[in-house]
Amino acid sequence: MFKWAQQQLANVAGTQEPIYGPSAIKSVAEEAKTTPYTELTRDDLKWRAIDSTCVETNTFYLTSDSGYLAFVQVIYSNVAGIRTTCQFNSKVYYLDGSKPHLWCSTPLSNHEFSEDRTSFYANDCAVELSADGTSYSIKSMNDDRAIVNLTITRTAPGFQAGKTGNSLFGTDLNNPWGSMRHAFWPRCVSEGTITTKDGPIDFKGRAFFVYALQGMKPHHAAAKWKFVDFQGPTYSAVMMEYTTPPSYGSTVVSVGGIAKDGEIVTAGCSTNAIHVETKSDSENDWPEPTKVKFTWSGQTKDGKSVEGLLEGDLEEKLDKVDVMAEVPGFVKKIVAGAAGTKPYIYQYMPTKKPLQLHLKTGDEEVTEEGKLFSEAVFICE
Repeated sequence: MFKWAQQQLANVAGTQEPIYGPSAIKSVAEEAKTTPYTELTRDDLKWRAIDSTCVETNTFYLTSDSGYLAFVQVIYSNVAGIRTTCQFNSKVYYLDGSKPHLWCSTPLSNHEFSEDRTSFYANDCAVELSADGTSYSIKSMNDDRAIVNLTITRTAPGFQAGKTGNSLFGTDLNNPWGSMRHAFWPRCVSEGTITTKDGPIDFKGRAFFVYALQGMKPHHAAAKWKFVDFQGPTYSAVMMEYTTPPSYGSTVVSVGGIAKDGEIVTAGCSTNAIHVETKSDSENDWPEPTKVKFTWSGQTKDGKSVEGLLEGDLEEKLDKVDVMAEVPGFVKKIVAGAAGTKPYIYQYMPTKKPLQLHLKTGDEEVTEEGKLFSEAVFICE
């Protein structure tokens, strides 16, 4: 009875859930045992807009030929089925340190979806999937500090782990009370601009697209995150790994893949993100990573074994984000009252000694230097 009451309070107030253990999560890795990944169809890119608590996002990460890093994002959020809000976020990183990074986060009004739910619209904002399903157009004029006019075109197939991309949460997994899903375009090209008060920035270059749906309160689904976006001349390597809170057995769910133009080399859940060395952040005691090791393993479609490795120092962090200070108000409401919740994001892009992707496919070995953007996210213990 106490556990039931604790769960009801957690559902409403966002407080810590009871300890259910690992049996209350079905990781997408279970699907991936028989189907490591599936290539995305147009239907896989539909907005779900579920009518219970959720955070749903389209995020585009950009590494420009001109030396800039950025991301643009639409967030759709439903708080307990009571209130739906949408936000457009953009961040431009000045890697040379010439000025502070530009962060813009603006509420959107009058949101709607296309008839097939593959495109999103709001006042002064549109994120449209092309008719052939190979590119997104992102336009936003809702904040004059960062006017966005971009096109992101995939050059390799998209994928999701397993058959559905879904991890499920609940004591009855036939009727789960929560879910987590990711879908990726690992290798894309970008063109267009983000116009700041100093003028337009050319974002011709490489890009990575992630669709994500957290079908429950975010801090109930994941306590920690590790994110990898490596873009090289020939290969892209991406990974999203999260660790659930103790409520679900501190279970690690990892999804990622390696792609080159025209094909997925390998993808699925046989990926791992390790913080090899860390240092304690005096502000919040989180173990800030300083050296990392990211690995991918699997097979090509024709059965060749694949092993990928990225390893090295992260150098000085690009940024540390106090989520509760920067995120939109609706996210604060979702995590309000959560004991021990102190979310911070650490962001990195090594430039003094860029990391190299070591890739072995069958008997063939290649090493390629590229641009790595990595995040370490700490939400709760």
